[in-house]
Amino acid sequence: MAAVDSFQFLYREISRTCNSYFETLALVGALYTASRAVILLSDCCTLVRVHFLPRLIPSKKLTQRYGDWAVVYGASEPVAKAYTEELARHAISIIFVTRDPSSVRDMSAYLSQNYGVETLVVSADFSLDQVACKPIKEALRGKDIGFLVNCVEESLASPQSLIEVPEQHLLDLVNRNIAVTTLMTRLVLPGMVDRSRGAVVNISSGACCRPLLGRVTLTASTGYLDHLSRALHLEYSSKGIFIQSLLPFQIASSDQQPSSSSSSPSRREGWFVPKPEVYARHAISTLGVSNRTTGYWPHTLQYGLMRCIPEWIWVLGSRVLISSS
Repeated sequence: MAAVDSFQFLYREISRTCNSYFETLALVGALYTASRAVILLSDCCTLVRVHFLPRLIPSKKLTQRYGDWAVVYGASEPVAKAYTEELARHAISIIFVTRDPSSVRDMSAYLSQNYGVETLVVSADFSLDQVACKPIKEALRGKDIGFLVNCVEESLASPQSLIEVPEQHLLDLVNRNIAVTTLMTRLVLPGMVDRSRGAVVNISSGACCRPLLGRVTLTASTGYLDHLSRALHLEYSSKGIFIQSLLPFQIASSDQQPSSSSSSPSRREGWFVPKPEVYARHAISTLGVSNRTTGYWPHTLQYGLMRCIPEWIWVLGSRVLISSS
C-alpha cells in the first residue's frame, strides 16, 4: 500500500508541475490548427478566384488586353497546339517559329481556314546561333505582338537516366528547351515594353515541383522555365507585361498518349487527364489572373496534395513504385 500511495503522490506532483506546460502545448496546437485552417481557406479562395471566376465574369477581348498577334515556339506539341488554336478562336493571328516548317504547315492552314486569322511560319535553325534571329525579327517588324507562347518538348517526358542520353542529344535538348525559350523571350519583350502590354506564357510541367526518377532532363528544364517565368514577372509586371508559368500535370493527346506535360505513365483520358483542348480552354482563362498556375483546377488539387507530402516521403514512394513495376 505504501508503494501505491507513493506512486499516486508522485503522479499528482508531476501533474501539478507539468500543468502549465500542458496548457502551453494546447495553445500551440490550437494556433497550429488555426493556421492550417486559414491556409486551407486561402487556397480554396485562390482556387475559385483563378479557375472559376474568370470563366463566369466577362472580360475584355484578348486582342484588346494584349495585342493582335501571337508568337508560338513549340507548336507541334499537343498542349501548345491546343493553346494556339484557342488563341486563334479569340481572333488572334499566329506566327509559328519552328526548326521544321512541315510540322506546323497543316495547322497553319487549318487555323486560317477555320478561324479567319492570319498565320505565318518562320523557319529558324537555332543551331546557327544568332543567324536564326534575323528571320524572326523580320517577321515581328510592324506587328502588334501581344503573346509569346513557349512549350517544352514531348521527348523530355520519356524515362531515361542522364548517362543514357547521348551527349549531342543532351546539348540539343538544353539548347531547344532552355536557351531558345530564353532567346525567344528576349526577341519579343522589347516590343511589348514599348507598347506597355503583352503576355508571355511558358508551358512547362508540374514535374518541376518534385524530383522524378529517370526524368532528370524534364525536371531540370521545366524547373528552369518555371523560375525564368517568375523572375521575368517580377521584373516586367510593372511595365504592363504579364508573364505566366503554366505547370500542367498529365494531359491526354488525341491518340491517348501522354503529352509533353505528362509526368507519369500513360493513363486513360479522364477528369484529371483532360484533352489538350479542354486544358487550353481552362488555361487561357487564367491569363492576367495568376502568374503561376497549373491552368486546370483538378491539376491544382493534385498540386496541393503533392505540396503536402514531404519530399523524403515522395522520393521513397517513387523508389518503391519503380522497384515494384
